[in-house]
Amino acid sequence: MHDWQSPFHGYLSSSFFDLLRGRHPDLLPEAPRLPAEPGPAPIAPVATTILALRYRDGVLMAGDRQATEGFQVAHRRIEKIYKADDYSAIAIAGAAGPSLEMARLFQTELEHYEKVEGEGLSLEGKANKLAQMVRLNLPAALQGLIVIPIFAGYDLRRGEGRIFKYDITGGRYEELDYYATGSGGKDARNALKRLWRRDLSREESVRAAVEALIDAAEEDVGTGGPDLVKGIFPSLKSISRRGFEEVPEEEVGGVCRGVLEVRQREAGPGAAPGVQ
Repeated sequence: MHDWQSPFHGYLSSSFFDLLRGRHPDLLPEAPRLPAEPGPAPIAPVATTILALRYRDGVLMAGDRQATEGFQVAHRRIEKIYKADDYSAIAIAGAAGPSLEMARLFQTELEHYEKVEGEGLSLEGKANKLAQMVRLNLPAALQGLIVIPIFAGYDLRRGEGRIFKYDITGGRYEELDYYATGSGGKDARNALKRLWRRDLSREESVRAAVEALIDAAEEDVGTGGPDLVKGIFPSLKSISRRGFEEVPEEEVGGVCRGVLEVRQREAGPGAAPGVQ
């Protein structure tokens, strides 16, 4: 047996998560222990609103940049959308720490599988793998550290973008058109219901995503709207046959300014300049 194979002797799975669980369980995320004495528990930063929508060439994912800690802003520039591999991405909502850990572990899991098997998982397989991770977070979720991701990607076999949502038990469901979750998820979904249509161009989908996040920020205190003074704008990523791509911040900023200008004109004289 070659030296590089010895650590994997007797190991039959291509799952990096299972490898860690079998050999180094201390490196896996753990559910926090409840305090022995009664009293207020510390408040963990929470990432709020994320969404995904299908467009003509693939799928677009978007998220606001704010994380809250109780009634305070914990972070103003948090990233909530992460590349999983060349043709898929994960967006995170819920307790920020466990969410970021899950996103990083999911990236490693997909990379490990491809190296061991010589080919990547199908998009369906990736969605199922993430469901297992969400299910394993259930003990932490029952203590308040909920992680609710959206997984989306471009299915090369079917030639289309696909969107998957989850519940805290690891239940996995596919959405055909769009989806939003987090504290402002309901308001973002209402906006997408009004704005989404089949055969959206990439530019039209960017505007729809920005409008949905601005609507969410207007109704939900946990969702951060675009800040024209500090130059903080939503994070948007597209996934198509060309792969994972970041929507340039300059483009997003321009769309945000355009949407806010239209709304200010419609509101009439004396209206506030926009969401911040």
